[in-house]
Amino acid sequence: MQALGRHLLLELFDCDAEAINSLEVVKSSMVEAARLAQATIVDVVFHEFNPSGISGVVVIAESHLAIHTWPEYRYAAVDVFSCGDVLQPQVAAEYLMEQLGAERASVVEVQRGIFLHASAPLPHKPVAVS
Repeated sequence: MQALGRHLLLELFDCDAEAINSLEVVKSSMVEAARLAQATIVDVVFHEFNPSGISGVVVIAESHLAIHTWPEYRYAAVDVFSCGDVLQPQVAAEYLMEQLGAERASVVEVQRGIFLHASAPLPHKPVAVS
């Protein structure tokens, strides 16, 4: 069975409220998470809400990392979606848990684009270079 991508859904609880309400901290953490996971960054877009909360996305050649924060609940929802075999989404997830001070986390992995009858490798997927 082949899938086009892996999608990690992170639920981060009991985060550092100041960290997840700081545009600078959230944005720099997401960009560094992408970099550490070996992603190719294409674009970065973040928005700071009034009175609190941050939403943003790091668009990567391999797909995206996205976040939405609720500082009043000390909660952040994060997606790490990756195509190919190069990106290391778990590295990004672990880094974000640490940087945002999550005391509790849930990580669910979903295989996206599963083709049950694919007889050859999916041609668009980047392959790790040896």
